[in-house]
Amino acid sequence: MDASVKGVRMSMRDEYRTKAAEYEARALSESDRGARLHFESLARDYLRLAELADRNAQIDLIYERPPRKSNSRR
Repeated sequence: MDASVKGVRMSMRDEYRTKAAEYEARALSESDRGARLHFESLARDYLRLAELADRNAQIDLIYERPPRKSNSRR
C-alpha cells in the first residue's frame, strides 16, 4: 500500500495503524485458529508501534555531540 495520498506522506503512527487494521481484517477472515491468533498478535504489535510513534513525535529532543576532549597535556 502506498503511504502517500496526493503527495502528502502519512505519519509513522498512521502507517502503523493502517497496518494494524489490515491484520485485524485478516484475522477476522481467517478460519485457521493458529493463523487468526498470529494476525491478531501482529495487529496488537502494530498498535503498540503506533502508540510509540505518537509518543516519540511529541518529544522535542535534539542530540548534540559532547565536546571533544583536548589531547594536549599541561
